[in-house]
Amino acid sequence: MKHTFASDNYSGVHPDIMDALNKVNHGHAGSYGADEYTTKAAEKFKQFFGEHVEIFFVYNGTGANVLGLSSLTQSYHAIICSDLSHIHVDESTAPEKFTGCRLMTIPTRDGKIYPDAIEDRIQRIDDQHHPQAKVISISQSTEYGTVYSVNEIAAISAVAKKHGFYFHMDGSRISNAAVSLNRTFKEFTSDVGVDVLSFGGTKNGMMFGEAVIFLTPEVAHNFKYIRKQGMQLHSKMRFISCQFDALLSNERWKKNAVQANTMATLLAEELRKIPQIKITQSVDANGVFAIFPSSIIPALQEEQFFYVWTEKTSEVRLMCSFDTREEEIKSFVKRIKELIA
Repeated sequence: MKHTFASDNYSGVHPDIMDALNKVNHGHAGSYGADEYTTKAAEKFKQFFGEHVEIFFVYNGTGANVLGLSSLTQSYHAIICSDLSHIHVDESTAPEKFTGCRLMTIPTRDGKIYPDAIEDRIQRIDDQHHPQAKVISISQSTEYGTVYSVNEIAAISAVAKKHGFYFHMDGSRISNAAVSLNRTFKEFTSDVGVDVLSFGGTKNGMMFGEAVIFLTPEVAHNFKYIRKQGMQLHSKMRFISCQFDALLSNERWKKNAVQANTMATLLAEELRKIPQIKITQSVDANGVFAIFPSSIIPALQEEQFFYVWTEKTSEVRLMCSFDTREEEIKSFVKRIKELIA
């Protein structure tokens, strides 16, 4: 199968994780998480985030985000997020349908939201005619491939705590962010006041499965019911948890993310050498955003598919994965040069 730059969701399963799936695929084990593999994976997460956290495994990222947010809100609440956040751009209407909440978006040029803009969106508190803001949600890394610094996250957390809000992080690409920051997961989540985290695995070499991590455990007390109601309770849970155990062992999560980030940096460096192409965002993690000549996009997509992010400006998104290799980037760049010529 031909390599693409469409999404890190297009990649296959890392061999270490496929091996873990094969190893648990024998005999019988308890269902719905009552198995040794789920216990082991939860203990691995506690090594990264602390003994106090509560961990729940779900099928996918939409479920992780939507149900995590559901645990923090009532239907009359609002969730403050970027207008380019994943929950706003790529979760369809699932957040609104299952939480009943309004998404109060903040315009952004780089995928991030900042304290001053958040404060501007906090209005009419205790006004019965207005949705009541209750959660601030950020994506780390963002949909634009940028990464919040520890200080930026801490500043947002301060706003949340000031107003008595919860702080949610969509970490579908959290491993890429950790590598970019050269920080531990804990340093830019629980240490700076994040309450609930969606921890992604699918985009970093897993077959399926995500984790909802309650860094403030007291808000998790009803989540087992919310997960069941949201149809995200996997009966043969060992097939999710064994993947996380493998991902979090031997720094597999880090090795995969380093490869993806390094390839994105290389791709950006090669594209910058082409005068007709303009990189539009900081390449912090494993995504490159660039404006291409519109005339070459259709032919290029037929050979190595990618998505057009902004049709009006011909801005494209190019995603690198744990299995992206240097020769694939060289081939892609060579073809761009041929089409432009």
